[in-house]
Amino acid sequence: MSADERRQTRRDVLAALGTMAVLPIVASAAQVAPPLKQLPRPLQPGMTVAVVCPASGVMASEIRDFVALMNSWKINVTFGKNVNRRLSYLAAEDSARAQEFMDAVLDPSVDAIICGRGGYGVMRILPMLDFGAIQRSNKLIMGFSDITALLIAVEQLSGLVTYHGPVASSGFDAFTTSAMKSITYWDGKTATTPRPAFHGEAAETLVPGNARGRLTGGNLAMIVSTLGTRYEIDTTDSILFLEEISEEPYRVDRMLTQLWLAGKLQSCRGLMLGNFRDCEAKSASPLGPSPSLRAVLDDRIVALGIPAVYGMPFGHVRSKMTIPLGIRAELDAKARRLRLLDPPIDCK
Repeated sequence: MSADERRQTRRDVLAALGTMAVLPIVASAAQVAPPLKQLPRPLQPGMTVAVVCPASGVMASEIRDFVALMNSWKINVTFGKNVNRRLSYLAAEDSARAQEFMDAVLDPSVDAIICGRGGYGVMRILPMLDFGAIQRSNKLIMGFSDITALLIAVEQLSGLVTYHGPVASSGFDAFTTSAMKSITYWDGKTATTPRPAFHGEAAETLVPGNARGRLTGGNLAMIVSTLGTRYEIDTTDSILFLEEISEEPYRVDRMLTQLWLAGKLQSCRGLMLGNFRDCEAKSASPLGPSPSLRAVLDDRIVALGIPAVYGMPFGHVRSKMTIPLGIRAELDAKARRLRLLDPPIDCK
């Protein structure tokens, strides 16, 4: 082959590669169809809820309100072995926390699992969990903050719907109690499965519009921390909800930018943000004046052009929604309302 022929062949190959780069990749139906989601059994009178500590520790004295609430619903509460234990910022050794969680999963006398508190530690035990057994148990699992990593991993790897809601050490005011009950509890008398809607009266519309998608999300720092791992969040065609606490605006910017660089923000259909409590600049920086949190959100979120709302009541706030991960919902950003399209629990 002559030099001219070799150059022409190279040009042909490069031209073909360029054509390939702009052609869409057509996936089969099996590749793009979302996995069927499995709804756990609802909380009902006579059931038993286990309080476990997969992250930081909690004392029994800190969950009295939760026990009283469950008793008022005629639900029994049992404590995992790591309640009343603390090992630095963890409840116990990794193996002990993983074992406590799996014991609750496998115990036939336990009907649902509520995490004692967030803090830190869930990421360390994820490789020790049996997601097949979790799926077969069909048990309701709930928590927030650090528990985000557990909720997303279970929902994505087992197909079991999980619940971003109060931990056992949360406060249970009227709103929190009512929201949790509307999502997780069934008295066995009503014929229809509840599909509640939540209105953020104090929320702000960032980008108006309506979006429908699968609910997923939780604590921003935890979601960013699992990127690049088996447990990273899948935001495809989702309504992504995010919340945070005690982070400077530049750190919120950094985490949102990381999600954007990973393609996670562009692939969702709508964004629902919590209050981002205590996330304004706390002191002057040698780098220069800090923008406000709202300025960061305008830059990182509004620029996406998808329906978005800020200030919905979930996460690190006193009065919080309970949000099921894995089911479809509709976000009306202008009305600041989230409406479930699928039942949040299995009432059959």
